[in-house]
Amino acid sequence: MNDSIAVRASGLRKQYRIGSGRRRHDSLRDLIADQWSALLARHGRKNRGPEFFWALDDATFDIRRGETIGVIGRNGSGKSTLLQLICGILKPTTGSVAVDGRISALLELGAGFNPEFTGRENVYFQGALMGISRQQMDTRINDIADFAGIGEFMDQPVRVYSSGMFVRLAFSAMIHADADILVIDEALAVGDGAFQRKCFDKLADYLGEGRKTLLFVSHNLRQIERVCTRAIWLEEGGMVRQGASGET
Repeated sequence: MNDSIAVRASGLRKQYRIGSGRRRHDSLRDLIADQWSALLARHGRKNRGPEFFWALDDATFDIRRGETIGVIGRNGSGKSTLLQLICGILKPTTGSVAVDGRISALLELGAGFNPEFTGRENVYFQGALMGISRQQMDTRINDIADFAGIGEFMDQPVRVYSSGMFVRLAFSAMIHADADILVIDEALAVGDGAFQRKCFDKLADYLGEGRKTLLFVSHNLRQIERVCTRAIWLEEGGMVRQGASGET
C-alpha cells in the first residue's frame, strides 16, 4: 500500500444471516451455506434469498493520511458495519481492508468497557490493548480524567455510569491515545451541547497538524461539513457517492 494511504478498502462486503445478528456457525449446514454464499459473492453473484442480507456491499475507496472523512447515510445503510470492518472488529465476507497506523475508536456506547471495572481501570485496560504501557498511561491519566470531567466517578464501576459519563470518558481516552487514525461512530450525539463543543475543539487541535486521519459518522450534516473535508455516502449497504463534504 502506498505510504500516503492510511486506509484502503477494495470490494468490501459484509453479509449477515437474517435473524441471527452476527454470523455464527451453529451447524455444519450453516458453515456450508456461508461458504457457498461467499463463493457466489467472489464470482459477482449475490445471494438474494430470504436467509441473508448484505450489510455492506462492494465498498471501494482510499483514505489518505491526514484526511478527515465523514460517513453519512440513513439508519441501516452500513455505516457502523464499515467502521467495524476498518477497526478489525468484524471480518469481511469478501473483499479486503488494509489499515496503516494505530486506530483509536469510539463506537457503540460503552463498547470495550468492562462494567465491573472502574473508569480508571478501563482506561488502563484499553491502553494496554492498544500497546500503551502502564508507564505511558501514568503520564496521561490525569489529562484523561480532567477532560472527561466525571469527578469521583472515575473510580466507580462503569456499570453505574450514565450514557453521558460513558461518552465523556470514552472520548477522552480515545483522543489521548495519540493514535494515527481516529474512528467516531455517532456516540458524540449522546453528550450535552457544551461537551460536544469541547470535543470538536479538541478534535480541531488534534487534527490541526494534518498528520492524523479521522473517520466520523454523524446524522448532523453541519458537523460533517465542519469537521470533514470529504464524505462517503452509503445507502442500503452500497456506496452511492464520495466527494467533498459540502457536495455529498
